[in-house]
Amino acid sequence: MNTKKIIVFASGSGSNFEEICKYFKDRKEISIDLLICNNSKAKALNKAIKHGVKTLLISRNSFYETDAALNAILKISPNLIALAGFLWKMPTKIIDHFPNKILNIHPALLPDYGGKGMYGMNIHKAVIKNNEKESGITVHYVNKNYDEGKILFQKAIALEEKESSESLSKKVLKLEHSCFSKIIEKTLING
Repeated sequence: MNTKKIIVFASGSGSNFEEICKYFKDRKEISIDLLICNNSKAKALNKAIKHGVKTLLISRNSFYETDAALNAILKISPNLIALAGFLWKMPTKIIDHFPNKILNIHPALLPDYGGKGMYGMNIHKAVIKNNEKESGITVHYVNKNYDEGKILFQKAIALEEKESSESLSKKVLKLEHSCFSKIIEKTLING
């Protein structure tokens, strides 16, 4: 049996990364082989240790100016790369090596509220400010432009009348946790 390998990129708390680890924990045919992180203070690093996943900490310079991250990825030869709250734009050289193999989860219904600077609370504040009736999540392939890759999955949630950016953030994160691993699995099986 060929094990399907996943590499995850994260920048912060690692809550989506941890959900992915838990989801695939008892699966012999799918493994999480590496967490690549760009923040030495990220809680995702501790979660990787807890789940027995190797880590690679990258600097902006090494990520964009060297092949260190690409070589680490090529060494593992993953079936899929998942961006779980990773805030840097993926270098073209990595995208070119893994076309339609890099998934990102975005906390909004793309194409709205995507692009440079649209992450985390910035998105939720913009959604509230614009009096939107719904928000949600989008899982999409990564291409050379922020949040413009082919959309694989979207799920919407209604906003309450007195919704705050904080309450919306919690609802969207819960939706991310319940959906992202399933979309990763489906993509691995079908891809």
